[in-house]
Amino acid sequence: MLLRPRQTKFRKLFKGKIKGVEQKAINLQFGSYGLKALEIGRISAKQIEAARRTITRKLRRAGKVYVRIFPSVPVTSKPIEVRMGKGKGAVDYWVAPVKPGRILFEIGGLNSPLCIAALKNASHKLSIATTIIEKK
Repeated sequence: MLLRPRQTKFRKLFKGKIKGVEQKAINLQFGSYGLKALEIGRISAKQIEAARRTITRKLRRAGKVYVRIFPSVPVTSKPIEVRMGKGKGAVDYWVAPVKPGRILFEIGGLNSPLCIAALKNASHKLSIATTIIEKK
């Protein structure tokens, strides 16, 4: 099941700009290995779910996977071959805005090269450049 908020204050939002570097979620808190964003981007709920599934399959459900991002921004689109005007389109999908330095996923309970392989496979599912970090 794809991630999306239960309710929001407003149904549709402006696109907005993602600027700067992440200040809050820059350190590992739950696990010993993590996937860190290196660039600005928007990660869709489908990409988050695909990466999460890839990690859990690779780990064979051992250890614990923590998802540190949540898609809370709606993206709207109009149907194909519709003329301009007539208002904004319906909500199509949800995205999580990501700044460089943000921790996206964490793996806890395992200390092995299996974690690094799982995070590497998950990074291929995301639309931004990432790096693997480990707790010192």
